[in-house]
Amino acid sequence: MKISLLTTVSLALFSMHFFSPMSMGESINGIAAVVNGKVITRSEVREAVEAQEQMIRMTIRDTAEQQSRLSELRDKSLDALIERELVLSEFEKMGGTIKPEYVEDEINNIVRQNFGGDRDKFIVELTKSGMTLKRFRGLQEKMIIVQVMKQRQIKELTPPTPAEVDAFYNKNSEKFRDKDYIKMSTITIPKYPSGDSAASPESQKKIIGELRTKITGGAEFAQMARTYSQDSRAANGGSWSGESGNADFIERSTLDKSIAEVAFALKAGGISKVLDIGPSYMLILCEAKRPGTSTPLDKVRPDIEKFIKAERGRGALNGWLASLARKSTIQPETVRDSFMRRVSNKN
Repeated sequence: MKISLLTTVSLALFSMHFFSPMSMGESINGIAAVVNGKVITRSEVREAVEAQEQMIRMTIRDTAEQQSRLSELRDKSLDALIERELVLSEFEKMGGTIKPEYVEDEINNIVRQNFGGDRDKFIVELTKSGMTLKRFRGLQEKMIIVQVMKQRQIKELTPPTPAEVDAFYNKNSEKFRDKDYIKMSTITIPKYPSGDSAASPESQKKIIGELRTKITGGAEFAQMARTYSQDSRAANGGSWSGESGNADFIERSTLDKSIAEVAFALKAGGISKVLDIGPSYMLILCEAKRPGTSTPLDKVRPDIEKFIKAERGRGALNGWLASLARKSTIQPETVRDSFMRRVSNKN
């Protein structure tokens, strides 16, 4: 599968974000945001989104997951570019420099890995992407700077202790069982229902929130699903049924990860919070669970250690980015406020 260089650049840019998504915000005269005097244009955001959308559509076949990833991408795109400018600004204040040969080495690696060492093919692909070698080199330099600056923030983090790993394993035991099963029902409300031009994601989210309140107050989940849910399971009271039409246990691995994590975290009889699932909102009712065989701690210890370390890294980076944002100028104010809420993990 061939991927354009513009996509390669955008992938690298988006892979550098470590915090929750935010809205692209309002823009004036083509400007999405201004960070320490550096303008982020709407076209920059759009180019990055379009390139990443290409990759998602090419690599993810499941429609629900694809839509969920696309929705998340469009929300987080400005975040990634604001973050980049904050880090580059800090690097500039420090008087940092990147040797040109480091950038050239990275470009040579791209030519070697993606074009069999043929630099002419590389140049042709650049031209097709509408990008000059000078601009590509500049983007590579920025990516190297951001990666180096972030590595400095996490290199001194201490590894998780055995006690921390044990505690994580015990607290998240359901994640380490093979072939967990669940019996569940759902209510699905689309963000943009067909035939209702007055509806909006906000109004639809309010509707499903009110349904949740009614259900927790005693209303029957199945009846609410038959009346309001808009998916193929509505007529069956939202139940995930097998060929017989009866509610069956569903294997965890067959569910979308975002749905499975929430569903299996519920106790029997529990109802989830309102979930944002790509083009829709969803409520999940856990009717019953049937646990599988637990994987021994020794086998998953390395994975748990990596996860804990990654979480610590995210926390350290979020703290650092919040400190950069506090001493920086980010405009418009609405974008700054939203950015600060997300990077400070204040929802």
